[in-house]
Amino acid sequence: VEVESDLPRIQGDRQQLKQVILNLVLNSLDAVGDGGRIEIRLKRHEAAFLRVEVEDNGAGIPADLLPHIFDPFFTTKPVGKGTGLGLSVSHGIITKHGGRIEAESVPGQKTVFTITLPCEASPTIQNDVP
Repeated sequence: VEVESDLPRIQGDRQQLKQVILNLVLNSLDAVGDGGRIEIRLKRHEAAFLRVEVEDNGAGIPADLLPHIFDPFFTTKPVGKGTGLGLSVSHGIITKHGGRIEAESVPGQKTVFTITLPCEASPTIQNDVP
């Protein structure tokens, strides 16, 4: 986990935003298997945005499937392993918060989910604030 110092505040529903991050981390855990790596980075993006990146070194997502990953009920997981709703719900939550969620992937090397959220026009917070 890498957290830039003095990050700006964002306005939003804490539980819903936790749900999004948890979903991305759980998806990464499924993708990497034993011995894999998951990195989470929080940083300022331009003046008015906060960026959260969740990167793993798992199997990756094939280019032809990438445009569909936020579609409801779309999943690459085996039957019984996923409903295909996690990324769709996450997309809806982030959009509702005025942000965007994007994914890039290099099959066999890595997948990076990037969430960009607008910041409040308020003082910055310290890293030790959850």
